[in-house]
Amino acid sequence: MKKLFLYLLLFTGLCSHAQFGTQIFSKKPIINLENFDKQRIHWGYFLGFNSYDFKWDYIDDPKVDIEVKRTTGFNVGLVGNLRLFEYLDLRFEPGLYYTQRDLTFHNVEGTLADQQREVKSTYIHFPLLLKFSSKRTGNIRPYILGGVSRSLNLSSGFNVKDDNITGQRFRMKKWTNFYEIGAGIDIYFEYFKFSPSIRGIFSLNDELIRDNDPNSPYTSNVESMKTRGVFINFTFH
Repeated sequence: MKKLFLYLLLFTGLCSHAQFGTQIFSKKPIINLENFDKQRIHWGYFLGFNSYDFKWDYIDDPKVDIEVKRTTGFNVGLVGNLRLFEYLDLRFEPGLYYTQRDLTFHNVEGTLADQQREVKSTYIHFPLLLKFSSKRTGNIRPYILGGVSRSLNLSSGFNVKDDNITGQRFRMKKWTNFYEIGAGIDIYFEYFKFSPSIRGIFSLNDELIRDNDPNSPYTSNVESMKTRGVFINFTFH
């Protein structure tokens, strides 16, 4: 994710430099898509990457906590934008998010297979966001956004009866509520608007389904397990 974030910054910087260069060295800078943001409603789509994690809270302080190994997943979805005021928009961005987290339970005795669990998740994500944009400068317009969202985890294992003790899949609740904050930049080209952005999401509810055994070494000491993550999206309008 650090590399992806660096690539995003470099790419945005190059685009910004090119756009500002046009404004500085041209007597009459070309303003692309001058009236684009005056539309009441417009649509787009996004592609991107994600990195999900878990935030653990324990009942008793463990000697060694649960280790989470994050992987890079991918995102794809649609964007619907409603203009409320000159600098304020309401956005709905339904998307499909695929990710995997690998858990290691250091307090579980046994083989490596007993200690490790794969958490593969496929989310259908429904965010409702407010976008606060700055004044447009040439073909550049930074913005920040924030809001709430709800996700359906298609790979939650909610209906699976077997749990960690039997060596089966790690179980989570189907629905999760989040709040989100992020920032990005709108770059106006001749025929489309390109918007790279970075966003953090934070779960509002406990997602863990406890094992059937109340003394399970996997879940008995867990007070709450909440998802958090980072999205890097590239949006085209």
